[in-house]
Amino acid sequence: MTEIVTAAMIVIGDEILSGRTKDRNIGHLADVLTAIGIDLKEVRIVADDEAAIVEAVNALRARYTYVFTTGGIGPTHDDITADSISAAFAVPCGYDDRAFAMLEAHYAARGMEFTEARRRMARMPQGATHIDNPISMAPGFVIGNVHVMAGVPAIFQAMLDNVVPTLKGGAKLLSGAVHCPHGEGTIGGPLGEIQKRHPETIIGSYPKYQDGSFWTELVVRARDQAKLDAALAEVRAMVEAISANA
Repeated sequence: MTEIVTAAMIVIGDEILSGRTKDRNIGHLADVLTAIGIDLKEVRIVADDEAAIVEAVNALRARYTYVFTTGGIGPTHDDITADSISAAFAVPCGYDDRAFAMLEAHYAARGMEFTEARRRMARMPQGATHIDNPISMAPGFVIGNVHVMAGVPAIFQAMLDNVVPTLKGGAKLLSGAVHCPHGEGTIGGPLGEIQKRHPETIIGSYPKYQDGSFWTELVVRARDQAKLDAALAEVRAMVEAISANA
């Protein structure tokens, strides 16, 4: 049986929690992981607070195959992710020689001073390896099963492109959808019974509103085509039966 690979995400930043910045990375990560057969099982949003970051990292890295973090690896005083990840792994945080040299050369080529703030972006936990950043050069890093990346969406996406080839994919999740003209209050009971009869599937209902009318999209997901088809057949039959008696 193909291994089930799981993941969690930690979004770091006071600006997310305050609403000043709207997250655009969760959906992108979910799409990419689903496409390569990795289940994103949990997302946490935490403040720029070391204790909160350490608690989240240690809880999730023990529970899932992979953990991905975004945010807090820039040059300012509140970019504390590198220190917090180091604390979670109980290792020192310091300048990475390769990252330091790379950033120093990058700013020199642009005629810009390599300030103490910019040097902060070369800091990472001892033993971490780089995640390349083709946009702004400052690398992310990997330590254990934790992948630490930037919060800026374009940079996060570029870093993730470099991470994906290093991940082991799991069994891809297949899916099928059924259009249902009835609301969840009508279909909830029988749909729940179908879910019980097909425990190896995931059945979701998603209310929709379009062209002045409400309807429900029923989505069935499974890793086995035969199990998916069997559950879909029952869902379609349920919708037809309710429609006939409406």
